[in-house]
Amino acid sequence: MRDGLIRKIERHKITPHLKLRLKEETERFTRELFYTLFDSETDVASHMEDLQELFSELVKLACWKPENPCVKVWENYIETLPELLERLNLDAKAIYSCDPAARSVEEVYLSYPGFYAIAIYRLAHELFRVGFPLVPRLMTEYAHRLTGVDIHPGAQIGTSFFIDHATGVVIGETTVIKNNVKLYQGVTLGALYVAKDLENKKRHPTIEEGVTIYANATILGGDTVIGAKSIIGGNVWLTSSIPPNSVVTHTPDIKIKTTSNEK
Repeated sequence: MRDGLIRKIERHKITPHLKLRLKEETERFTRELFYTLFDSETDVASHMEDLQELFSELVKLACWKPENPCVKVWENYIETLPELLERLNLDAKAIYSCDPAARSVEEVYLSYPGFYAIAIYRLAHELFRVGFPLVPRLMTEYAHRLTGVDIHPGAQIGTSFFIDHATGVVIGETTVIKNNVKLYQGVTLGALYVAKDLENKKRHPTIEEGVTIYANATILGGDTVIGAKSIIGGNVWLTSSIPPNSVVTHTPDIKIKTTSNEK
């Protein structure tokens, strides 16, 4: 009976390249990469060698399709790291300068989930951009699990990006965000609807420079453009474009009753 059970299980293991170790190794690579770039006690030279070994393992696990560009990715990727680090330092400074609760830029690096999510997104985006399979998505999903921020590695995000409080933010694959944009918790930049035939089309909005989007706002659609320096209030639902310098608010119907019996 036991042999029959095992054969049934084996028959239904139908995905030959599904290696769960890839997820674990990607998370390890992501942690080491973050430490190498930001931790003052981590030696860059020696850890770059360790990262290369970890990346070689990711290549073995993820690149089973011969058409995927895996052979020379590492050397090209590390060339992007100085610029990525420079951009991430600008993100940290933007958070520090915008948030009166931040007492130091070190506090931003160490304790702000929004910064961590942005950092892992930027590091994953470069791999996504060259078509490296699975690993970029696993990197941002790792950050998603730790921070509650879901940024698809395919999104295009400009400099000095600020996510405050972070939890519940969703940024879809074809979203375009220009420079100096601020988001608050619960913001969704999503698609109007989901269908597989939209795979290669722009499904998510464009956010122009200097826009602020407050908590729990939802902006949907690939043709939706939020004009520069606009302010989107909390709980707003938008599926169409707005011009620059707009202020969009949602006014709920709030009624307050007193139940006091005092005379």
